[in-house]
Amino acid sequence: MSEAAEGDLIVRREGSAGIIRLNRPKAINAMTLEMSLGIDAALDRFEADPDVAVVILEGAGERGLCAGGDIRGLYESSRAGGDLGKRFWRQEYVMNARIAAFPKPYVAYMDGLVMGGGVGLSAHGRHRIVTEKTKLAMPEVGLGFFPDVGGTWLLSRAPGELGTYFALTGQTMNGPDAIHARFADAVVPSEKWPALREVLTKIKPGTQSSDIEPLIDGVATGEASGPVAALQDRIDRWFAYDSMHDIVVALEQDGSELALATLKTLREKSPRGMVVTLKLLRLARKAGSLQDCLVREYRAALEVFRSDDFREGVRAAIIDKDRNPRWSPPDISQVTPEMLAPYLAEIGADELIFPQGK
Repeated sequence: MSEAAEGDLIVRREGSAGIIRLNRPKAINAMTLEMSLGIDAALDRFEADPDVAVVILEGAGERGLCAGGDIRGLYESSRAGGDLGKRFWRQEYVMNARIAAFPKPYVAYMDGLVMGGGVGLSAHGRHRIVTEKTKLAMPEVGLGFFPDVGGTWLLSRAPGELGTYFALTGQTMNGPDAIHARFADAVVPSEKWPALREVLTKIKPGTQSSDIEPLIDGVATGEASGPVAALQDRIDRWFAYDSMHDIVVALEQDGSELALATLKTLREKSPRGMVVTLKLLRLARKAGSLQDCLVREYRAALEVFRSDDFREGVRAAIIDKDRNPRWSPPDISQVTPEMLAPYLAEIGADELIFPQGK
């Protein structure tokens, strides 16, 4: 059977490996609700199968693992007053927590573009492999959103203020910077992946993650920091504050070419999205678990789904592609505590619940 005939998600056994392949290469494997449900079912199957030693996540095509969620579908549902956001994010976030706790070795091959929901599928896994082609980003503030899928948990645990920087600017990490930011574990040249993948399909059931690490390290480059890591001292100074106003002032006062370029990038983003993001990041630093962050993200995401800023951000970036969003409000000084409050409110019966026993 050809991959095209197998649908948007390919799930199969290869030797002792359970393979999960995202199969929407024309859309850089953007995630749909149906794909998320299929991944959850695949994890059920592979966890229960005693002959499956390892799970391998990969993306079809040459462009990347996953460009994120099906933003166009969420946009259309938001415009129509639908409930896709509630259903999609509930399923996705529960799946993210499950990947983090999966009892068998879980290997994510993060080649090419890895964004948004693709980060949720990979960066919570036990073995996270990047390559020389990896471009990892969480650019949600440019859509009037915030880094979700457990992104606030991951970003808040990056060294210094790198997570704050990546969250607010949406800038891209290469493979080594993804390792430095604790989103990945090893750089493996893409030409060496087929041989490593073949080895992984032949490991014995019951093999522990500690036994897989040497297999990966044996073909890894050893790189552990990239160009953004070299800027950490400056980034730490600029982004050490708990308010967007103070971050902007720090960049203005620095006045260097890099600081002003960073400030220009911030001014292109949703003011409300940045304020919400910064608040969620600071709360995430105090969180006791990934699940705590996912619950908070779910509450905030439902408010985003109702917001004009989300629809406007998607319109400008994806629908009309004019790259000229009209944010509401247009400036961070106009984002009031009253605007922020609904993103942090408890939501009662619609709260995110994590199933027991998975």
